[in-house]
Amino acid sequence: MITLRLDPELEKNINLVAYQLGVSKSELIRKSITDFLASLDKPSPWELGNDLFGRYASGRSDLSQNRKTLLKEKIRAKR
Repeated sequence: MITLRLDPELEKNINLVAYQLGVSKSELIRKSITDFLASLDKPSPWELGNDLFGRYASGRSDLSQNRKTLLKEKIRAKR
């Protein structure tokens, strides 16, 4: 069993959310802690894709600035 002290604003928010969800405060807190602990084990999206970011780069640094011109050139080249 754990006992903890909450500031009044946090306790008010917990009461409100528990009431809105139709669960007890204890159930809400248990679920919140369980979800938080489970999220610690999962890698972040950045960690999952880190080896892929920039892997297929074109080497051009002006793509966002000249996107319309570059797209027009690509379309003309196909004709």
